[in-house]
Amino acid sequence: MLDAISQALRLDDIERAHLYRLAGVNPPQSAPATVGYAETSRLQLIVDGWLPAPAFVIDRYWNTLAVNQSAQSLLGVETGGRNYLAAFFAEPSARTRYPDWDELAPRLVGQFRVQAARFPEDPWFDRMARKLCAADPDFAALWARHETCDTATTSVRVRPPGQESVRYEHLILALLGNADLRLMLYLPQGRRISADTDFRLVAS
Repeated sequence: MLDAISQALRLDDIERAHLYRLAGVNPPQSAPATVGYAETSRLQLIVDGWLPAPAFVIDRYWNTLAVNQSAQSLLGVETGGRNYLAAFFAEPSARTRYPDWDELAPRLVGQFRVQAARFPEDPWFDRMARKLCAADPDFAALWARHETCDTATTSVRVRPPGQESVRYEHLILALLGNADLRLMLYLPQGRRISADTDFRLVAS
């Protein structure tokens, strides 16, 4: 009935989910949203506007869609759909780049478990977890702990190659127009955002 009402009123996905929650039931699971070239270009403008601090965007499956230059050089985040979680555990440089890797790894695995729980009917998460467990014993041990983590802000210490370590505030923001996407922003501790800060965001 709710789905019929949604169709009759021509509700979009966000409005339909809100209708279901008003009725006291969970909204139906949506299919992964397709991100076209135009939207990817707008996402790239956003992360480039965050320079000189690192920023990037990941999709439902933790694949990178847009990465600015600082995220590439300071965090080692690669563009072109590379899976951020897989790279964190597979790349030996990650353990050097993140001095507190042992503290960060459980948080990432916990966030991945929360994301998987949002889509219980999506088999990709189970396949990815099995793949990572087989490839990395550290991930397997953390996955077996069944811990969750859903914090939107955290402190991360980063040591770029050949540089001193810098501590960042890491913010995770969901995008209203596409709940599958998450914007990962890094702000050096001690820096404040003022009213006249120019993030060079360009509308299109």
